[in-house]
Formats: sequence, C-alpha cells, structure tokens
Amino acid sequence: MKVRDRGIIVGRMSPGTNNCITDVPGLMVGHVTLDYLLDDKGEEYACTGVTAILPHGGNLFKEKVTAASYVLNGFGKTTGLVQVNELGTIESPIMLTNTFGVPAVTQGTLEYMLAENEEIGETTGTINIVVGECNDSYLNSIRLFPVKPENAIQAIKKASAIPAEEGAVGAGKGMVCFGHKGGIGTASRMIEADDPHMIGCLVLSNFGKKEEFMAGKYNIESIKTGIAETADGSIMIILATNAPLSDRQLLRMAKRCGIGLGRTGSHYSHGSGDIVIAFSTANKTMHNSDEFIQSSSMIRDDHPLMNDLFTAAAEATEEAILNSLSQAETTKGRKGRVVEAYPFL
Repeated sequence: MKVRDRGIIVGRMSPGTNNCITDVPGLMVGHVTLDYLLDDKGEEYACTGVTAILPHGGNLFKEKVTAASYVLNGFGKTTGLVQVNELGTIESPIMLTNTFGVPAVTQGTLEYMLAENEEIGETTGTINIVVGECNDSYLNSIRLFPVKPENAIQAIKKASAIPAEEGAVGAGKGMVCFGHKGGIGTASRMIEADDPHMIGCLVLSNFGKKEEFMAGKYNIESIKTGIAETADGSIMIILATNAPLSDRQLLRMAKRCGIGLGRTGSHYSHGSGDIVIAFSTANKTMHNSDEFIQSSSMIRDDHPLMNDLFTAAAEATEEAILNSLSQAETTKGRKGRVVEAYPFL
C-alpha cells in the first residue's frame, strides 16, 4: 500500500496516473529478486536482487538520453558516472543491485548491450554501463556473490511500462531503511502547464537510524521497534522526466532530490552513499549522425516552470522513500535475521 492510500499526502503537487516513475512515457522498470538459502545450516541466504530502469524501449546505445548525476555523499561504488557527467548522456539501462553485485551486474548488462549492438568495440567505440548500489549485508550473504551476470540480463528483459513493484523486490530485497524494511519506492509528479510534463522518481532506500525517521511530521506514531545495528546505509535516487532539459539543468534538478531525502530525516551520514542519477527522455542523442551540429530544445532557466520542476523533484523523492517503507514486507535473511515492515498505524 502506498502512503497516499494511508492518508499521507506529500507536498502540494499532483502525482501522475500511477504515482510511479513509469508515468514518464516510454520508461520501463524490471526486477529480479533472489530469495533462497545458500547452505544446509540455514546461516547463509540470498536476500538481494537486481533492478533495471530503461529510459526508453528503443536501443539505448544508439539513442542516448540527456543525463547528469549528483553525489550528496560519496561513500558508494557506482560505475559509469564519470562519463555521464563528462558527456551528459546515458547509453545503457540504469542498473541497481547490492555493493558486491556491481561487477556481475556490469558484466551482464554489458553482455546484453553487446548482443544488441554488434558494432560496439568493433566499428565504433565502447559503451558506458551505469550501475548503482547499496549495502544489503545485514540480510544478504553478500560475500558469497549470489547476484550473477544473467540476473542483470533477466531484469532488463523483464522491464515493462506497467507500475513498478515496490518494497522488498529486485535490488531492494535486502535493504533496510530507518531500522525497518526498505528497498524500492517510487512516485511521480505532473507539472501542470500549457505543455504538461511528468517527473518520476525511483529510490533504493537503505539508510537512517530508526530514531531519525520524521514520523511525527507524517502524523505517524513514533515507535521503538526496528533494528539498530545496521551501518550508516545508502540511497540511490533515479530521477526521470520528459521535460526538455540540458544535462546542466538535470544536475540542478538532481540537487533538489536531496531536499526530499532530508525531509524524511536523513542527514547524509559519514558512511552513506547518497547518489542521484537524473535523465530526460525529451532530447535524444543519436550515436550515428552525418551532421556536425546537433540541435535540441530546453526550458529557459528563468521560466517559472523550472521552479515547478525543482519542487517536483523534492516531493517525488520524499514520497518515493516513504513508499519504499510503506510497500515493504517483513523479510528474513542470513543468520536468521528478520527486518520488520514499518508498522504504519
């Protein structure tokens, strides 16, 4: 159940039809969830997964989307963000998984993209694979590397434009947020204008101590349950829009996601990898072109619409985090550990 179904309304702007990142036209999300014992003693457990976000259903290498990333706190192990910020584009699915799963997911995504594009590494350049992570080692036997390259391929192939599953699914299977079960959460906002635009956000929440959650702000009773022994944690925030924006403007929007994160109670702790990846589907960059000049449209920086986009980014991030808590179910993992769903009362 999403938080809106519980009577919790975040912000002043209206959500899209499904209050989901897939409200952005053409965008698709796919999950692969791993949930099984890894030994005979019941000590080791695969409690993890992979999530794939496809900006559009075409060939992402040949039709790149405008993009930027922003690091709120850099205790993370992502791949591909250096080139994203240098060139202002994304040319692969955006993949999420656990910390030690990054190499396998990178390989699997690379294998998928190479099969789709035989010219990569032959008649044209290489490809930049984007993977983000959070540490799920409280519930998942991360040292045993349960995530394999084929899981990344499966997540990409399962991607669809239907409302994305949330909670303890995909990369979110083993994540913990504010001492309770976190994981995947998503939300969207509609920008009402002469030319309406959609903003969608998907988070992988794995941060915060239980006493840091701003429960009272949402008229939720503060509770004393929840685990206390997790590390500082992390969050991956994926922000998508069909508004025509430059990579510089997307960077400005990405910074506003930190406002939504802070409103829930986070202060970007020392060991937290808090990273935003933002992209627009409006202006695509073709990999092959005979033209030496590329033209694209963008919203003026001083137009009031930019402030609406900033507001939408903050609101959608905040609500996506709450949805990751609201949608997650109590989950059992390694060493018999259990992380309970947050008891929204």
